[in-house]
Amino acid sequence: QVQLVESGGGSVQSGGSLRLSCAASGYSYRRYCMGWFRQAPGKEREGVAAIDSDGTTDYEDSVKGRFTISQYNAKNTVYLQMNSLKPEDTGMYSCAIGPPPARWLRLGNAGYWGQGTQVTVSS
Repeated sequence: QVQLVESGGGSVQSGGSLRLSCAASGYSYRRYCMGWFRQAPGKEREGVAAIDSDGTTDYEDSVKGRFTISQYNAKNTVYLQMNSLKPEDTGMYSCAIGPPPARWLRLGNAGYWGQGTQVTVSS
């Protein structure tokens, strides 16, 4: 059984930083990608960032230069460092895992999803 457990969400002011973590278990494929998605109220879910198990990354344009995705393969854990946060970054952030490449996952082609962690950025 695949499980994804996120942590690290919260509330910050505009310009602040947060770091999200996601630990995966039970995924048996040797090659995989992990990524982060977000969904704001009334909007569709969008892929924010993804990373291959070999370290290749892919980002949504609005977060390039502000967000960094990284991973700790030994523990199937992925992180999202979010800097210079803006109110429009507010949303429920969910972790996902699926087959490579990273861009394919970020476009929504994940096999499994976590429950999500809320990020709120106030102006």
